[in-house]
Amino acid sequence: MKDVLAYCGALLVMLSSLPYIIDILRHRSKPNIVTWLVWTILTGIACAAAFAGHETRTALFTLGSTFGTAAIVLLGIRHGIAKFSLFDICCLLGALAGLVLWQVFNSPTIGIVVPVIIDFVGLLPTLKHSWQRPHEETWLTYFIDIVAPLFTIASLNHFNTVSLLYPAYIFFADLAVLWVLAIRHSQVAAD
Repeated sequence: MKDVLAYCGALLVMLSSLPYIIDILRHRSKPNIVTWLVWTILTGIACAAAFAGHETRTALFTLGSTFGTAAIVLLGIRHGIAKFSLFDICCLLGALAGLVLWQVFNSPTIGIVVPVIIDFVGLLPTLKHSWQRPHEETWLTYFIDIVAPLFTIASLNHFNTVSLLYPAYIFFADLAVLWVLAIRHSQVAAD
């Protein structure tokens, strides 16, 4: 049963990109390619770390997330916003530093913790964009992304940093974006 939950979590996180992809194609959403590229790299690193730490269920979740974010990057190249700021460059360098630290210390835990910290920093432009232009973000993607990690968490046999941190972080990060979008949509509707 727990394997089924893990597969559901991985499938849901991958499918959570579909509403966003549809909105990109309809010109309703404009992804910040740099943010989505950082997320793709970070989830790829977290996936490799989870596999290295023998946390297959978490690895499946991060693999699904990597495929979903990569699809948005590919579509965003044509339909998104592509501006590299100093902040974006720092996030990408941080992701690479996390990979180096993981290899130097030979620790899957570092391979999970560093991407989560960098992901949080990389989330800040999306929170800002969600506040300033809530109509350019797709709330359904973030809603599905708060449900998907719950399946993964429920599938875990034991809880440690490698197995739990990334799915728990995704839950809270996407909940924050959804909360900002809900507040801004209600404010815009009231105006």
